[in-house]
Parts: sequence; structure tokens; C-alpha cells
Amino acid sequence: MKRIVVFKGLIALICLSSCTSKKEEKQEESKFTVTNAIRIDTSFTKQYVSQIKSVRNIEIRSQEKGFLQNIYVDEGQSVKSGQLLFKIMPKVYEAELLKAQAEYKSAEIELQNAKTLADKNIVSKNEQSVAQAKLEQAKAEVSLAKLHLSFTEIRAPFDGTIDRIPLKLGSLIDEGELMTNLSDNTQMFAYFNVSEPEYLEYQTNIKGRAENNVSLLLANNRPLPYKGKVEIIESEFNNETGNIAFRAKFPNPDKLLKNGETGEVQMVVPLHQALVIPQKVTYEIQDKIYVFVVDGRGVVHSKNITITGEMPDLYVVSSGLGDNDKILLEGVQKVRDGDKIKFGYTAPKEWISSLRLKAE
Repeated sequence: MKRIVVFKGLIALICLSSCTSKKEEKQEESKFTVTNAIRIDTSFTKQYVSQIKSVRNIEIRSQEKGFLQNIYVDEGQSVKSGQLLFKIMPKVYEAELLKAQAEYKSAEIELQNAKTLADKNIVSKNEQSVAQAKLEQAKAEVSLAKLHLSFTEIRAPFDGTIDRIPLKLGSLIDEGELMTNLSDNTQMFAYFNVSEPEYLEYQTNIKGRAENNVSLLLANNRPLPYKGKVEIIESEFNNETGNIAFRAKFPNPDKLLKNGETGEVQMVVPLHQALVIPQKVTYEIQDKIYVFVVDGRGVVHSKNITITGEMPDLYVVSSGLGDNDKILLEGVQKVRDGDKIKFGYTAPKEWISSLRLKAE
């Protein structure tokens, strides 16, 4: 009987010990860590979707009608300024030139005869003047015929690269018909849109403005090895988007960039006394970003914040959060709005140093 009592006592002791352990463990689990945002001088890289264009990209069109007699280049070929690209059958224009030259010779003879007769007072000086005018007209017709004949040879107006050639040999060409496109890809323009607040900050905040030198991230997520420079800001905002276009110029010695490509312009934006928080303290609902703020009574409140910049492990907050707000640092997934928790405090310098070390 004594053994049974002792045994029951041991069981009760074990149960009490187990319950106490679980209670302490539960209490330990319910403790959370809070901290504050911190203000620092830093910078972040902002990315803008960009459209890449050649410094010169033109359509080459026919200026005369006729059959396409020769194609001297191929698609994708590099050409020099003045190089012959296409030739339209010139027979009609050669005949017109011969006719104009013959009329010019006839006008020369008429003028000579009129001059001889006028010197002998057989005809008036007016007859000589009329013959002179006919000669000038015939001369103009020769020049015009030569010009039309020259249009049968289509040449490159500058150094560049030939695009697609839609027509084939023997095609009947109309005046103004597209022959190909020519791109000068030695340097490239990257156009990107900037919001009105960013534009105003760029134009007015000279000391804190974004850098003039920019980088270009290509579609394969690899950077262009050459830096570009912001050169031009367009004169008008887009009424539909509220943005204004910036233009950066990039060198392209390797001819890697082509007209019509896309990429992302990366601009370094300096920040003075920016309010930053760890990315891990945030959560997202329907494209909005929130943090949990803990009040003096330990009650958790959900708070919507606005993010203006992103760095490794850090967000830059522009609104929705104050310097003295205590934010939940650990356990964001374990609490809900309105929960009451126990918490300990961690100074901002501790978590930001650990995040920076991690980033390095």
C-alpha cells in the first residue's frame, strides 16, 4: 500500500514538473522582440523600365518608280556613308536625260543664231533674250533629269546597319516605297519615364539629386559594361500617366545594343536621414505593405506604410511610420491585429549592423 502511494506521488510530481515546463516554455514562446526604425544617410538604386533606340534610325525609301534591278547589301550588314545599297532600272531616266541634253544643245544653237541676227539688227534684242531664257530652261531640265537618274541609285546617308529588306529583285517599286531601315548603333539612347515628384526632386534638390551617370540592366539581367549619362529631359508630362521622359546616352562599341531593345536604367539616388526598417518586419496584403506596431500596453496594431526605396534587407519608408513607433522585429507571422503580447526591446543599431554584415 505504501508503494502505491509513493508511486502515485511520483506520477503527480512528474505531471506537475511537465506542466510547469510546458507553461514556462509557453511563456518563453510568447515573448517577442520590438525595435524602432532608424534614420541614416544612405543611397539606393532605383530602376526604370527603358526603351532603347539608336542615335539615328531612319527609313530608306525609293524616290522614283521602277523595277528593282540590283540589291548590293544584305540584312544585318554594316555599311558606310555613301555606299550603294539598291539600284532601280535606270533606262527611262537615262532616256529623259538624253532628251534634255539634246534640247539644251538645240537651245544653244538658237541663242547663237539670235545673237548673230541681233548684232546685225535683223532681229530685236528681245528675240535674243527669249532664246537666252529657253537655254536656261533647257539647262534646268538637264539638271532635273540628272537628279531623277541619280535617284535610281539608293545610297546610305550615314554609317550604320541594314535592317530587313522586304523587296526582292525585279519588284516593281512605287515612289516612296520602303526599301529598308538604317540604324546608327555606335551610341544608344535609353528613354525612361520618371514621376512628377521624382522629376521635381531631381531638378530642385541639386545636392541630393540622383546621379547623372546611370547603368543599364539588360533583358538577361546582366549589366551593360559601359556607363551612360542622363542628357535630356523632355518638355512635357504625359497627361495619362503623369510621367515625364528622361533620356540617357550609352556607348555601344561592341554593337550589343540594337534599336528597339528593352532594359532597365539604374539610377543611384542619395538619401539624407532616410527612415529605414528591415524588410523582414513587413508583410503584404493586396499590393500594400504593412508592419505591426506595438503600443505601450503590448497590443499589436497593423499599420500601412509607403516604401520609396529598397536596399539589401532594408526598406526606405516615406510615410505611415514614426521614429518612435515600436515595430515588431520577430514573429510577424505569429501575431494578429489586436493581440496582446510580451516583448523585449532591441536597439536599431543592433539589427542594422547585423543586416549590413549579412549584405556584405
